[in-house]
Amino acid sequence: MGERIKVGLVGMGFGANFAPIFRDHPDSELYALCRRNAAELERSGKALGVSRLYTDFADMLSVQELDAVVIMSPVAEHYAMAKAALDAGKHVAATVPMAETKQECLKLVETRKKAGKIYMMFETAVYTRTFLYVRQLRDTGKLGKIQFLRGSHQQNMSMPGWPDSWYGFPPMLYATHALSPLLALADRNVESVTCYGSGTIREEYAKRYNSPFAVQTALLKLKDSDLVCEVTRSLFDTIRQFRESFDVYASRLSFEWEQIAGEGPVLHSNLEDAERISIPDYSHILPPSVRAYSTGKVADEGHASSVQGGGHGGSYPHMVHEFLCAIRENRNSAIDADKAANWTMAGICAHESALRGGEKVPVPETSL
Repeated sequence: MGERIKVGLVGMGFGANFAPIFRDHPDSELYALCRRNAAELERSGKALGVSRLYTDFADMLSVQELDAVVIMSPVAEHYAMAKAALDAGKHVAATVPMAETKQECLKLVETRKKAGKIYMMFETAVYTRTFLYVRQLRDTGKLGKIQFLRGSHQQNMSMPGWPDSWYGFPPMLYATHALSPLLALADRNVESVTCYGSGTIREEYAKRYNSPFAVQTALLKLKDSDLVCEVTRSLFDTIRQFRESFDVYASRLSFEWEQIAGEGPVLHSNLEDAERISIPDYSHILPPSVRAYSTGKVADEGHASSVQGGGHGGSYPHMVHEFLCAIRENRNSAIDADKAANWTMAGICAHESALRGGEKVPVPETSL
């Protein structure tokens, strides 16, 4: 593929953060936009210099010259849109989670294989500058042997600004932000999970998804590994400053996330030594034209994901770059369908376990 990759983007809420990156990346052309609101679509197209505008996703998919589709729509639409795009012969990037059920995840794995196209789940947590720093510690041998990993994602989603479908959403059904750094650092999939629910949320929230839990905590056994990971999630009626964190305990160094935003994470060494550290930016590994997007600035600072996420640690251009490189190099993306399915199903199985009082639940096999 010698020409720039023609990209169509659907969803201009969270997706507004990615549109200018695809526009400015040297390997891609922001070729088309899709959103339901025609007036807002027109405004977006004018601001971005895009003339191919669609209010119907199927109409955008029918454009033959379109190479790839980026799905930034609500969670309930991820599966159907990704499957339709793959069936239409398009490469696909989609935000988390992959789908809402185990069956949907496995079907997308099958569809991706049949289509022979690139799929990538856009998981911000494994492209933040903090993750890239800890991964570098691992890759250079400075961590030593990883012994245990812990992740948490605690968020107060009762605040206004979220789509109505989020209120009462069971924490572990959307666990990838807490799970993925652990699994990526361990380079292993989840084999089985045991999870407990704790506390209760208000009745009007609980009845929406028939899930009462304020907090869910899981232990995950990794496949072909001696490692177990711990993950905690909360979304409602549990007060804590926003936290999307991971801790790594290893034989030479251990890394712990900051307790309060702005304090700085802690690096433990020499048995009893500990110091707060500053995390560098990793924009130098990006093409010059998109490096500025790693600074944490977001397109819509009023969007709820920005207010509570702070730009997701500069991850956006790194995800875009990986997706485009995978297409260019005709290889699996770093978070291909098999891996995305395991990461997503691990959370779904954790929720099942909590509903069954902590019963051990195996995670279905993909081809990995």
